[in-house]
Order: sequence, then structure tokens, then C-alpha cells
Amino acid sequence: MTHGQILHPGPRLLIGNGRTAELGDHLPAGPILVVTDTFVRGSGLLDPLLGVLGERATVFDAVEADPSRRTLLAAVEAGRAAGVAVVIGFGGGSPMDVAKLAAYLLGSGDDLDSIWGVGLATGRRLPLALVPTTAGTGSEATPVAVITVEGDEKRGVNSPALIPDIAVLDAGLTVGKPRALTAATGIDAMVHAIEAFTSARAKNPVSDMAAREALRLLGANLVTACEEPGNLAAREAMLLGAHLAGLAFANAPVAGVHALAYPLGGIHHLPHGLTNALMLPHVLAFNMAAAREPYAELAAILDPDCARLGTQGASARLIEIMEGLILATGLQPRLRDHGIDRAEAPMLAREAMKQQRLLVNNPVAIGEDDARRLYELAW
Repeated sequence: MTHGQILHPGPRLLIGNGRTAELGDHLPAGPILVVTDTFVRGSGLLDPLLGVLGERATVFDAVEADPSRRTLLAAVEAGRAAGVAVVIGFGGGSPMDVAKLAAYLLGSGDDLDSIWGVGLATGRRLPLALVPTTAGTGSEATPVAVITVEGDEKRGVNSPALIPDIAVLDAGLTVGKPRALTAATGIDAMVHAIEAFTSARAKNPVSDMAAREALRLLGANLVTACEEPGNLAAREAMLLGAHLAGLAFANAPVAGVHALAYPLGGIHHLPHGLTNALMLPHVLAFNMAAAREPYAELAAILDPDCARLGTQGASARLIEIMEGLILATGLQPRLRDHGIDRAEAPMLAREAMKQQRLLVNNPVAIGEDDARRLYELAW
């Protein structure tokens, strides 16, 4: 554990099917900005909560995938116009990230461009609650929010001020989600756990504990959740696993897989979990020399039989297991499957180098030439 490291405990939790309706009882008084997207709004998932909040709620539902600076600032303006005192993020990672930064900008009055990076958002945000409707990003547990800025670059803010006061893990909100969404978000959560467990700068006993339990829950339930979209027990396990993975990487930040995934999402607008799946096996293999022992430990969680293979065999087995899960969920595992040209590798590598806040956490240094080769391998 790094000397002087501050551990993030995460938000207060309401866990259980249907508990979203209780959220109003745990919020301070005053008008509320509810940040979501048109899909969630149209699905009716938000209706019970809006029924409880009544006239207190102003809904901002214009959040898109890979939300832009313009969208974030529009949400802030909607909150300012309504004089809100509280912010709720309701949806997947995109609405939650916008809600986190909107609550911070509304409360602190800071300028967005002054807080990019780690530890620069030091003001006071508005009270914040987050309600995930997918089991993947773990955004409700983390001090991180990511926004897409000019030139399709993804920029992050990482500060304890972004951790919400309260989060609701209501598995009923995730039941019946499309297979592709369940698959991508589930793999995303597994990548969070794996990268936190091998984070070069901040790996610690608390993040390790959360990562191990996250991987156990996610690995045992991902395929079931994909094949039986109404299976509430599997959905509950996935939601808790995703939250624990979020806690893990809140304390031991993610690394090379995410750094190389971000350009694929920013430029080609592929789902974030899918872009992680595309790069995961190749970055794991690249890291192997430095991460063999932790990879072997994680492999034994997913397949207890591989403990007899020894460290080298078990660590290689982790890549096999993850490749198998990616295929079993129905995700297409190659860049070429998604219309990405092999000739883009040098450009993607240049873009990935902008993610230094993530690359510094990788067990092995990834230079631009390394990144280009990894994209070519993923093609």
C-alpha cells in the first residue's frame, strides 16, 4: 500500500429490489435535478421515483453515450435554472458521470477546464445520489467521471468530491436488459476488477479484497445474466459485483486496457465495455511478465482447477477464461468485426498516449509503438 494513500469507502448503499422508491426519504429538502437519458426515461424505469419526488424533480434526459462537454454544461444550466439543491443520476455510466460533474459544478462554481485530471476538484458539490440501471461501470462507487471533449478525446476528472452520498443497487432496474448491453457492461466490470488488482501505483489490501469478490460474483453470473435476462438472482450478483469492482478501481486506478479502449469509444462510438473487451486479452498478454502472480491468483477465482497449473499456467489461463467469456456472451472480439481498419493503428496509438493518467497505472510501460502493435494484434 502506498504510504499516505487515502482510501475511498464509497457511498452509503440501499441494496434490494424495489428500493429506488425509498430514495426520496434519504435526500435533503429542495428541488432535485434528475439526470438520465431518453432510453431510460422512455422505458418507464424512472416513473416510480418521479412519482415519489413529484414537483421537486426537474428531469434532464438529453445525455448521450460518451457524453459531451456541451451536454454536461446543458445539464448544469438546467439545474441552475431550476435552482436545484440535490442531483440524482439515474441510468448507465453516462448519466451518472454527467450527474457527478453537474453536482460538482453547480455546488462549487468551478470552471470545468480547471478540474481535469486527478485531485483538482476540491470544492463542495451539491448532495448527490446515483442509481445505476446497468451492472458495469461502477460509476456510483468511484471518484471518476469521463467526458468526451473536442477531437473525440475522453477526459476525466478524478476527485473524492465526485463520490456520491448515496447509491441504490436495485436489481429490478437491470432485469430484461438486452444481451449485448449486459455482456458489454459485465465485461467492463470484470476489467475494472482485473486492472485494479494489478494497478502499478495504488494496489492495496482494500482494493484487492473488493476486486477478488467482484470477479467471483461477475464470473459466476455473467453468462447466466446474458442467457436469462429475467434472472433476478444473477442480476443482483452482477450489480453488486460491478459496484465492488467500482470500489476496487476507486482505490487502485485502472490502466492500459482502459487507456487503449478510450480512443475506440471516442472515435468509433463503440460501447465502452465492448472496447475494453476488444483490448483486454492483448494487454493482459503484454503485461504478463510483470503481472504473472496476480493474474494466476485471479484465474483461480474464476477456475479453481487451474491452481494446479502453477503460476505460469494459471496466469495464461486467465486470458483463456476471459476470451471464452467474451465469446460466450456474444460479443465480437476483433476490431475488424466493428468496421475498424488495421491502418488506423498508428492514429489510435497516438490518441491512446493522451491517457497518461491511466497508463501510469499499468504494470508494464506502454509506449506509442507498443500501443500500435496491440491494436494490430486486436485487429
